[in-house]
Amino acid sequence: MLKKLIIFGNSGSGKSSLAKHISETEGLTHLDLDTIAWLDSSPPQRAPLDSCSNILQAFMVENNSWVVEGCYADLLNLLSPQANEIIYLNLSVELCIENAKNRPWEPHKYESKQTQDEQLSMLLEWIAQYQFRDDTFSQTSHLNFYHSFTGEKIMYTSNADFTS
Repeated sequence: MLKKLIIFGNSGSGKSSLAKHISETEGLTHLDLDTIAWLDSSPPQRAPLDSCSNILQAFMVENNSWVVEGCYADLLNLLSPQANEIIYLNLSVELCIENAKNRPWEPHKYESKQTQDEQLSMLLEWIAQYQFRDDTFSQTSHLNFYHSFTGEKIMYTSNADFTS
């Protein structure tokens, strides 16, 4: 069976690193939902859901096997009918903050390492709110998505669970 995998969790949980590793070792096409979820605007605004849906539909038609990662439960729900496996990185806020502080430059998200570092305090505050938010990025939304998924699923609560 062809693998169609979704990796999700809080910012800083290790989604990108794990997705990149799986993509490289298993030859899967990798999509980071951050690259389609936002309009190129200032201040940043979410892209319309129908626009994202069209992009995701085209992605799934063009790719037989894939790994998609992100924190957007609304977009994950669009993918779930085609996915056959999910991984929920449900790490503590403290671990996510530590990971975010140590993350390498992400050139597909930021024009420079300096620009990324300038956003760090905002990101750390965002990460800290994970358990208290009630939006599509929240722990509640992620847990609901995890529990409703009927395919193969796994939940990790530490980086050691999936990096060893």
